[in-house]
Amino acid sequence: MHIRLLAVGERQPAWVEDAFRIYAGRFPPHWKFRLDVIATVKRNKSEDAQRAIESEGEQLLARISADEQMVLLDEKGKQPASEDLATKLSAWQADGRDLCFVIGGPDGVSGNCRARAGFVWSLSNLTLPHGLARVIFAEQMYRAWSLMSGHPYHRS
Repeated sequence: MHIRLLAVGERQPAWVEDAFRIYAGRFPPHWKFRLDVIATVKRNKSEDAQRAIESEGEQLLARISADEQMVLLDEKGKQPASEDLATKLSAWQADGRDLCFVIGGPDGVSGNCRARAGFVWSLSNLTLPHGLARVIFAEQMYRAWSLMSGHPYHRS
């Protein structure tokens, strides 16, 4: 099974890149993890944000294959505890399909993207900058793996 993060937003601060790389570098090799990024659609003050949301949604969906499991990271999702995330990740791995996590643009994702998701995961009730969401995603995925494998990183 391959795992990837598909995110809107090309440029991130150096601290985001560094922290993300540290946690992603700890992922097990069999995940064959990768980060795929699409550009944020330019938004004009005079235009409705919905145009950008729909355009980004089309680009996201075009990058997800029909047989991939999609997990949307979104503030309106469920907030599993780390142990519950590890259980979900284990079930997703047992399913055998590749897994694609998606972080949408600054205004959210299209209805079509939301409908495509098999699970919607909220990292927090707080509104997070997209770069920080990437870092938290990577840390929580590493934590879930450590729980699944009995690694001492996660201590109850």
